[in-house]
Amino acid sequence: MKVAKFGGSSVASAKMLEKVAGIIQADSDRRVIVVSAPGKRYSDDTKVTDLLINLCNAYVNGESYEKEIDLVIERFKDITDELGLPEQILHEIRKDIQSVIHSDYENELKKDAFKAVGEDSLAKLLSVYLQSLGMDASYLNPKEAGIIVSDEPGSAQILDESFDHLYKLHDRKDIVVIPGFFGFTKEGKLMTFPRGGSDITGSIVAAGVKADLYENFTDVDSVYCVNPTIVDNPREITSLTYKEMRELSYAGFSVFHDEALIPAFKASIPVCIKNTHNPDGLGTMIVSEKHMTPNPVVGIASDKGFLSLYVSKYLMNRELGFGRRLLNILEDEDISFEHTPSGIDDMSVIMRESQFPKEKEERVIRRIKEELDADMVSIDRGLALVMIVGEGMHSTVGLAQKATEAFAEANVNLEMINQGSSEVAMMFGIKESGLEASVRALYKAFFKGQ
Repeated sequence: MKVAKFGGSSVASAKMLEKVAGIIQADSDRRVIVVSAPGKRYSDDTKVTDLLINLCNAYVNGESYEKEIDLVIERFKDITDELGLPEQILHEIRKDIQSVIHSDYENELKKDAFKAVGEDSLAKLLSVYLQSLGMDASYLNPKEAGIIVSDEPGSAQILDESFDHLYKLHDRKDIVVIPGFFGFTKEGKLMTFPRGGSDITGSIVAAGVKADLYENFTDVDSVYCVNPTIVDNPREITSLTYKEMRELSYAGFSVFHDEALIPAFKASIPVCIKNTHNPDGLGTMIVSEKHMTPNPVVGIASDKGFLSLYVSKYLMNRELGFGRRLLNILEDEDISFEHTPSGIDDMSVIMRESQFPKEKEERVIRRIKEELDADMVSIDRGLALVMIVGEGMHSTVGLAQKATEAFAEANVNLEMINQGSSEVAMMFGIKESGLEASVRALYKAFFKGQ
């Protein structure tokens, strides 16, 4: 049994849905389908989810929203007209939108309900289209499927009892189409998952039905070992472990949000990333374990938008609880951190700049100086993180030297080096201006001539 998830680019138009239907028809094991809302058809297009967010904002702000409703309906009408599907689908979508508008949800819950209309409508549309092609297909609402989540609007987490409910789908003989991105609380309130929500749904469903394979269809043939906008024609990765994928996705790889695969990972379900335009291609397999290769580095990830909070105090290492108290100050200020490299007399806290707006700087620095009696506190913005990833790195001699020589060749100064205890990744902090040169130099060092 396979669970196949189709992302926004894969369901953006009627032509893409024809390809999706062909992929489903080509393999009778693809019995559970998870879909996103229609994405962009071309570079200047607007995603359906963004249209729904605009609709929600107009409603919440007390503005006229009929135009926004019409824009959403128009996107789906383009699809139904080209596929020759009945107008009744459009009436149902409009009815669903009106149902959200007239619901007694608070605004925060209405935002989730508005956004979920995109996935829900596409799932209904696809199931009708599959039926029109003679397939035994059914739409299944997440509530009926048993996707039970926590009461956290926009950040829902799956509850363990969901997996027992989902396993019942294993015995169904028809093709089940489930909208991604949202579930329901025990009280019946609709909640959306955080970023990458439809991928999360696919992973949850695959784990619940104990699928033999979770296929994630997108618009690329496979995962590349480096950002293709920085390096031309980079090498494709044919096999990754879950740990490697999580490290890569966290540090800037856009194929998956870093939390999306956790349910599949826990259930040891293999994942294959495939291209909707080339479904017969090998894709990239993500597995629990793999055979080691001569090159231990599988990928180079990079991301901008970080800062370093530097704190220095003489004999810091002898002061019990110093790090805890520093992080408590950040917690009090609602600031989350990414990494905390430290020395004997100093400690740095790496965080995303979005977590630490400038208006908080003066207050946080004052608190650290007063409450921790720090000798020096400074903030360095405009940092980028570059990460080399691979499960075999910890047993390879000379890897750090090879990496630092690449930075030297790129004439980029290192602000920070950090290798986590997972031994799957080595991280380097640099100024944002040196990001692309560094990535190209690292790619040359680890992949050219391999």
